[in-house]
Amino acid sequence: MFVLELTYTSPIERVDELLDAHVAWLDAEYESGVFIASGRKNPRDGGVILAVGDDRAEIERITASDPFVTGGVCAYRITEFIATKTAPALAPYRQQLPG
Repeated sequence: MFVLELTYTSPIERVDELLDAHVAWLDAEYESGVFIASGRKNPRDGGVILAVGDDRAEIERITASDPFVTGGVCAYRITEFIATKTAPALAPYRQQLPG
C-alpha cells in the first residue's frame, strides 16, 4: 500500500485551474481500483491519496500522469507501507509481513 502526499509548488490559483483535470484523473484511478481514499490537506497546501498495489514503479508512473504534475503545480512524496492491520471494511487490503 502507498501513501501519496502531494505538496503544491505553485499558487493555489494555478492549482485550481487544473482541478477539474486532476479530479477526472482521480476518478479514473478509483475506477481502476488503485486509489481507495483521497482528499485535501488542511491547511490547503496539497493532498493525500491512499493507493493499493505491489509495484512502486507503477505507482510512480501513475503519479507522474497526474495533471497537477504535468502542469507543474505539485510534487509527490511516495511512502510504501505494509498494511498488516485495517478497519473491517478494508480487510481485503490487509497484507502479510514478508518472510
